[in-house]
Amino acid sequence: QVQLVESGGGLVQPGGSLRLSCAASTNIFSLYRMGWYRQAPGEQREFVAGITSGGSTNYADSVKGRLIISRDAAKKTVYLQMNSLKPEDTAVYYCNALNIMAARYEYWGQGTQVTVSS
Repeated sequence: QVQLVESGGGLVQPGGSLRLSCAASTNIFSLYRMGWYRQAPGEQREFVAGITSGGSTNYADSVKGRLIISRDAAKKTVYLQMNSLKPEDTAVYYCNALNIMAARYEYWGQGTQVTVSS
Protein backbone atom coordinates (compact mmCIF):
# COMPACT_ATOMS: atom_id res chain seq x y z
CA GLN A 1 0.00 0.00 0.00
CA VAL A 2 1.32 3.42 -0.99
CA GLN A 3 0.23 6.57 0.77
CA LEU A 4 0.43 9.95 -0.92
CA VAL A 5 0.09 13.21 1.01
CA GLU A 6 -0.28 16.51 -0.82
CA SER A 7 0.48 19.93 0.61
CA GLY A 8 1.08 23.48 -0.56
CA GLY A 9 -2.34 24.55 -1.74
CA GLY A 10 -3.93 27.84 -0.85
CA LEU A 11 -5.31 31.13 -2.07
CA VAL A 12 -3.26 33.09 -4.59
CA GLN A 13 -3.93 36.09 -6.81
CA PRO A 14 -4.02 35.78 -10.59
CA GLY A 15 -0.49 35.80 -11.95
CA GLY A 16 0.90 34.40 -8.73
CA SER A 17 2.74 31.16 -7.98
CA LEU A 18 2.38 28.12 -5.73
CA ARG A 19 4.34 24.93 -5.30
CA LEU A 20 2.48 21.75 -4.48
CA SER A 21 4.22 18.78 -2.89
CA CYS A 22 3.28 15.11 -2.85
CA ALA A 23 5.12 12.97 -0.33
CA ALA A 24 5.06 9.21 -0.89
CA SER A 25 5.25 6.74 1.98
CA THR A 26 7.91 4.74 0.15
CA ASN A 27 10.29 5.29 -2.74
CA ILE A 28 8.24 4.24 -5.75
CA PHE A 29 9.59 6.40 -8.55
CA SER A 30 11.40 3.57 -10.30
CA LEU A 31 8.18 1.58 -10.64
CA TYR A 32 5.48 4.24 -10.81
CA ARG A 33 4.53 7.00 -13.13
CA MET A 34 3.65 10.00 -10.98
CA GLY A 35 1.07 12.55 -11.97
CA TRP A 36 -1.01 15.52 -10.92
CA TYR A 37 -4.71 15.78 -11.67
CA ARG A 38 -7.27 18.41 -10.77
CA GLN A 39 -10.99 18.64 -10.31
CA ALA A 40 -12.95 21.87 -10.38
CA PRO A 41 -16.46 22.12 -8.91
CA GLY A 42 -18.98 20.43 -11.17
CA GLU A 43 -16.26 19.13 -13.47
CA GLN A 44 -14.58 15.79 -14.06
CA ARG A 45 -11.11 15.12 -12.78
CA GLU A 46 -8.56 15.95 -15.47
CA PHE A 47 -4.90 15.25 -16.10
CA VAL A 48 -2.50 18.12 -15.46
CA ALA A 49 1.07 16.79 -15.57
CA GLY A 50 2.98 13.53 -15.39
CA ILE A 51 6.53 12.27 -14.92
CA THR A 52 7.64 8.77 -15.87
CA SER A 53 10.04 6.50 -14.05
CA GLY A 54 12.67 7.62 -16.55
CA GLY A 55 12.04 11.28 -15.85
CA SER A 56 10.11 12.22 -18.99
CA THR A 57 7.37 14.75 -18.45
CA ASN A 58 4.13 15.64 -20.21
CA TYR A 59 1.49 18.27 -19.63
CA ALA A 60 -2.06 19.17 -20.46
CA ASP A 61 -2.16 21.83 -23.16
CA SER A 62 -3.88 24.26 -20.79
CA VAL A 63 -0.88 24.34 -18.42
CA LYS A 64 2.10 24.01 -20.76
CA GLY A 65 4.69 26.68 -20.09
CA ARG A 66 3.18 27.59 -16.71
CA LEU A 67 3.26 24.42 -14.58
CA ILE A 68 6.31 22.24 -14.04
CA ILE A 69 6.40 18.76 -12.54
CA SER A 70 9.55 17.48 -10.87
CA ARG A 71 10.60 14.94 -8.28
CA ASP A 72 13.20 14.39 -5.58
CA ALA A 73 13.84 10.68 -5.05
CA ALA A 74 15.79 11.24 -1.84
CA LYS A 75 12.80 13.01 -0.34
CA LYS A 76 10.27 10.65 -1.99
CA THR A 77 8.44 13.76 -3.12
CA VAL A 78 6.90 14.99 -6.36
CA TYR A 79 6.37 18.69 -6.92
CA LEU A 80 4.14 20.84 -9.09
CA GLN A 81 5.48 24.34 -9.55
CA MET A 82 2.59 26.53 -10.60
CA ASN A 83 3.36 29.90 -12.20
CA SER A 84 1.26 32.59 -13.89
CA LEU A 85 -1.83 31.16 -12.25
CA LYS A 86 -5.25 31.91 -13.68
CA PRO A 87 -8.71 31.79 -12.09
CA GLU A 88 -9.46 28.75 -14.23
CA ASP A 89 -6.69 26.87 -12.43
CA THR A 90 -8.88 26.86 -9.33
CA ALA A 91 -9.49 23.23 -8.35
CA VAL A 92 -8.62 20.48 -5.93
CA TYR A 93 -5.27 19.05 -7.03
CA TYR A 94 -4.59 15.34 -6.58
CA CYS A 95 -1.38 13.40 -6.68
CA ASN A 96 -1.45 10.05 -8.50
CA ALA A 97 0.87 7.05 -8.62
CA LEU A 98 0.38 4.43 -11.33
CA ASN A 99 2.40 1.21 -11.39
CA ILE A 100 3.92 0.95 -14.86
CA MET A 101 3.89 -2.86 -14.79
CA ALA A 102 0.51 -3.44 -13.17
CA ALA A 103 -2.11 -0.75 -13.68
CA ARG A 104 -4.29 -2.22 -10.95
CA TYR A 105 -1.85 -0.69 -8.49
CA GLU A 106 -2.90 2.94 -8.58
CA TYR A 107 -2.98 5.34 -5.67
CA TRP A 108 -4.37 8.80 -5.02
CA GLY A 109 -3.70 11.44 -2.44
CA GLN A 110 -6.43 13.23 -0.53
CA GLY A 111 -6.14 16.41 -2.58
CA THR A 112 -5.18 19.99 -1.86
CA GLN A 113 -7.28 23.05 -2.72
CA VAL A 114 -5.87 25.74 -4.99
CA THR A 115 -7.90 28.92 -5.36
CA VAL A 116 -6.85 31.66 -7.77
CA SER A 117 -8.78 34.82 -7.07
CA SER A 118 -8.28 38.53 -6.53
